[in-house]
Amino acid sequence: MVQVAAARQHGPFLTMLSLTPEQWGELGQGALTTLGLTVFSLAVGFGLALLGALGRRSGNPVARAVAGTYVEALRNTPFFVQLLFLFFGLPTLGVQLTELQAAALAMTLNLGAYATEIVRAGLDAVPRGQVEAAASLGLSRAQTFWTVVLRQALAVVYPALVSQVIIVMLGSAVVSYINVKDLTYAAQFIASRNFQQFGLYLVVTAAYLALAFALRAALNGVGRALFRFKQPLRAA
Repeated sequence: MVQVAAARQHGPFLTMLSLTPEQWGELGQGALTTLGLTVFSLAVGFGLALLGALGRRSGNPVARAVAGTYVEALRNTPFFVQLLFLFFGLPTLGVQLTELQAAALAMTLNLGAYATEIVRAGLDAVPRGQVEAAASLGLSRAQTFWTVVLRQALAVVYPALVSQVIIVMLGSAVVSYINVKDLTYAAQFIASRNFQQFGLYLVVTAAYLALAFALRAALNGVGRALFRFKQPLRAA
């Protein structure tokens, strides 16, 4: 009660001054959890997006149908519902996931679905003439894809991929509903003890903003290192 009274005396805009070192630690740990979930979903979701994009462009009707169903199902349903289905729905089928596993899986599947269409757009943007030129130089189909097509495709759509990663990170705030101890969960837990919701969530808003800017800057740095060669695509 003494802590609550002191917080009220400070006012909502100075709530951060009334947070204890332990509470700052909880917020920091929550931010690390949010960032960790985002990095995991980025790493696995990109691989899923690449497979999905190849499936969408495949000449195999089964592969196209599977990839298309995955993309449309995930892009046309709320992320929150997807999360609830994985955590509360799958146990009825005998599949039990922990809170963290459900959150990581939901974020990965969601990012993969949206990134599939982004990657596919990049692949479609590579002129057919470059593929033919690579074949004339004796490159195999696999070599052409990895060294000519994919790198150029990713260079074109990389900013869109970065933006989608940021969107998924910000949307991950709802994983606190299933008791994942992320940044939002930490804020809710602290607010239940000091009752300074306005000031506390102002701090958390600033924290999400800082995470978004930091993650975007880091990914943009990676992009500059990977795609220094980038030039406007031209039809051969």
